[in-house]
Amino acid sequence: MSKRALVSVYDKEGIVDFSKKLVDLGWEIISTGGTYKLLKNNEINAIEIDEVTGFKEILEGRVKTLNPKIHGGILFKRDDENHVNTVKENNIESIDMVVNNLYPFENVLNNEDSTHEDLIENIDIGGPSMIRAAAKNYRDVLIVTDISDYDKVVEYLKNKNDSIEFKLNLAKKAFNYTAYYDALISNYFNEYTKEEFPDRLTMTFNKKTNLRYGENPHQKAVLYENVIKEKDKIEIKQLHGKELSYNNYGDMHNALRYIKEFQEPAVVAIKHMNPCGIGIGKDINEAYRKAYESDTVSIFGGVVVFNREVTKEIANSINKYFLEIVIAPSYGKEAFEILTSKKNIRLIEVPKLKEYKEKTTEYKETVNGILFEEKDKILFFDDLNLVTERKPTFEELEELKFAWKACKCVSSNGIVITKNGGTVGIGQGEVRRSWAVEEALQRAEGKLEGAIMASDAFFFEDTVELLAKYGIKAVIQPGGSIKDEKVIELANKYGIAIVFTGVRHFRH
Repeated sequence: MSKRALVSVYDKEGIVDFSKKLVDLGWEIISTGGTYKLLKNNEINAIEIDEVTGFKEILEGRVKTLNPKIHGGILFKRDDENHVNTVKENNIESIDMVVNNLYPFENVLNNEDSTHEDLIENIDIGGPSMIRAAAKNYRDVLIVTDISDYDKVVEYLKNKNDSIEFKLNLAKKAFNYTAYYDALISNYFNEYTKEEFPDRLTMTFNKKTNLRYGENPHQKAVLYENVIKEKDKIEIKQLHGKELSYNNYGDMHNALRYIKEFQEPAVVAIKHMNPCGIGIGKDINEAYRKAYESDTVSIFGGVVVFNREVTKEIANSINKYFLEIVIAPSYGKEAFEILTSKKNIRLIEVPKLKEYKEKTTEYKETVNGILFEEKDKILFFDDLNLVTERKPTFEELEELKFAWKACKCVSSNGIVITKNGGTVGIGQGEVRRSWAVEEALQRAEGKLEGAIMASDAFFFEDTVELLAKYGIKAVIQPGGSIKDEKVIELANKYGIAIVFTGVRHFRH
C-alpha cells in the first residue's frame, strides 16, 4: 500500500511542485478546500478530505479535519499491535505525512482594519491539532510545517534514509511553530482585555540573526526580534559599517531609551550601557558640544545618539576620534560623506525617532524566572516640593529639571552634576551614594561654579557636607528618608536649595 500525505496549507508557495514530487515517489495525497482545488487544477490526483472522513466540512470550514479517520490515521503507533488492530477494526487508513501551515493570524493582527471578529475567524483549530498529532507521533509520521523543508523532505524520501534525527528536527520545528502561533493569540487576548500581568505569560520572538559572539568573544549569541504589530515597530536602518555586535545592540537599546527623555535638541553619549555625557541646546550642534565636553576621554569607542539630523560640523568633530555607533533620525549629505570615510564606524538611522514608543513593560531574568514590571515612565509628579529656606531661582529650577531627566538615565546609585544644559560630572553604579557624589564632583572639577546636582534617590548629611565643600547650591532628589529633616536643616545652614520630586528613579 502506498503511503499517504495529508496536504492542507494556507500559504501555498511551492506546494504544487512538492506534491508532484511526492506523487512521483509513490505517495497518495489527501487534501482540503483551496489546497485540494489548486492541486486538482494542476492535474495532481488528490483525494478530498471528506472522502476519507465520510463527513462534509461544516460550520463554514471550522470543522473539516477534526475526525477519528484523520487523527487516528496520524496518531496510531505502527509498532503497537493494539493500535494497529484498533485502526483496522475502525477502517482507519494510515496517514504518514502531514504538510500544514496555519491561518495567517499574525498578518490579520497587523492589518489596522481588522476587527476582533476577523481575528477570531483567523484562529486555526484543525491545523494546530493535526500538526501536534503528527509531531507527537514523529517516529511514524513526517510533519512538514516549513516551506523551506520541502526539498529536504524529498531528498530524505529519495534516499530512503529512516533517520530519527531528521524526523525529530521536523517535530521540534512543528512544536515551536504551534507554540509561537498560540502565544500570538494569547498575547492578543491579553492586550484586548487590557491584562498587563497574566497568570501565565507567553512571549514570542523570531530569530533574526546569529551574532559573531556575545558579551565576550567566548560566548555564543543570537538576536531574536520581538513579535509586535507592524505599526508599533520602529524602523532601524544600518547605513554604514560592519555588523552590529551583542554589546552594540545593548548600547543602542539604552541610547534610544535615554534620548526619548528629551524633546529639545539633545545628544547622549554612552559607554558600556551608561551615559558619559548628555547635552541639550538651542540646536543639535550646541547639544553635541555639551555632551562631548562632559567627558572627552570616555566617549572614545562609545555610542552617540542624536534626536536631530547630524550636521557637517558634528561629523567633522566625530571624525577626529573613534566611535562605535552613531544613531540619528537622519544625516545631512555632507555629514554622511564625512562619516562614511571611516569604514568601521556604524551609522544607524531611525527615521521616526520622534514617534518611537517603548513598550509599557519590561523584564529581566532572575532565579527560576523573570521579573516583569511597568516601565519607569513618570519623571516627577506635577508639584515639585521646594523644602529649604533658600528657593532655587527660575534658571536653577530649569537646570534641575534637565538634571533630573539625565539622572534617570544613569545606574544607581546615581549622581549627575550639570551646568547650562550639559552634564559636567556623572557618578553611577556605586554601592555607597557618597562615593557616587564624590565621583561626580571630582569629574566636574573646574566646571562647578553655578553647577547643580541630581540624585536618583534620597541622601544623608554626608552628601550635604560634600555639596557645601564643592560649592553646589541647588539639588534635586526624591526625598522620603527618615533623615530628611536633618538633611534640610544642614542644607539651610549652608544656603543650599533642595527640591523634592516624590519620585525615585533607581536603575539596576
